[in-house]
Amino acid sequence: MKNIFIIIYLLTGAWLLTAQDEKWPDVDKSTFDMIYYPENVAWRNYLGEDQRNISPKLKLTYSRPQKNGRVLFGDLIKYGSEWRLGANEATTLSTYVPVGIGDAILPPGAYTMSALVEDGFWTINFSTESGIWGSANRDQSKTVASIRYTVEMVPDKREDLAMTFHEVDDNNANLVIEWDGHRVTVPMDFNPIMFNNPDPSPMDMAHYPRSSAFTNYAEGDAKNITPKIQVTYSRPQKKGRNIFGDLLKNGDVWRMGANEATEIVVYQDVMINGTKLERGRYAMFAKLGATNWDIIFSKDYPIWGAHDRDVSKDIATVSVPVTQDDEVLEALSIMFEEKSDKLVHMHIGWDKTRVAIPFAF
Repeated sequence: MKNIFIIIYLLTGAWLLTAQDEKWPDVDKSTFDMIYYPENVAWRNYLGEDQRNISPKLKLTYSRPQKNGRVLFGDLIKYGSEWRLGANEATTLSTYVPVGIGDAILPPGAYTMSALVEDGFWTINFSTESGIWGSANRDQSKTVASIRYTVEMVPDKREDLAMTFHEVDDNNANLVIEWDGHRVTVPMDFNPIMFNNPDPSPMDMAHYPRSSAFTNYAEGDAKNITPKIQVTYSRPQKKGRNIFGDLLKNGDVWRMGANEATEIVVYQDVMINGTKLERGRYAMFAKLGATNWDIIFSKDYPIWGAHDRDVSKDIATVSVPVTQDDEVLEALSIMFEEKSDKLVHMHIGWDKTRVAIPFAF
């Protein structure tokens, strides 16, 4: 036991010695700074109730070196070299909303910044690489935007590097960088044009008659074919999941697809199992059951799924039987089968489940 205490004492004593020998850091000559946009978000806890919940759009952290009588651009910071836009750690821009910068869009995240400095212009680089000291040996493959900006010469030869956000309007602000009479302005757009990536549940369309979708290619009498039904729907994938009874439970009201509710256009009045559906445009839903689905036609559109739908806008509801097939359909599929001149079935299939809705003209 005595030996154990000796070991503990030695270990503890060594730690205390190390801690006592540590030196508290001095204030760095290139002081660290932080700015927000909007500026007052930094002290929102002092604001009134109407502003207390404002959210930041941008935050910039950087170290602020001083000129100290040196020749900066072209000498200390040589033309053609990449500069960290400050000192010490890499300058970091945090975006809390999508931001358009030049032709690039920065999604919400953190981006280290650097500048390729030339006489008369800088190329500002934005990178997803983090935890780096300055810009030396940085991973160029992580650069997500590089935009060239003209250097404006201003009379105030500022001693310390300074950066600020300047509001232009509700959707635009400028990041202004200034040091020793050199100013660069970086416009930032908070309402950039954004294009969606392909949806994992791609949208599709089914027509009856099928040829009515391309009458401009038809010849002779086929040119006179007119559409009777058109269905627009998104096609979710099975992806190894148990769909009906598990992912989609009996009793659920389902959008019959993904994303927006499936939408059907009937170009003339039809009968479905004795229920009349007048020509028009409808959202389609299905109340699921093990042996039957209740197909609901609604004027509550456009609508994202069935959440909180307005049931007072339901126009017609018909019940159709559910069958099972041996073939597994990976993607939800809708197609039409002509039974006669006056009867067509709209088939809905996903996984092994099948439903047919009869439309009589």
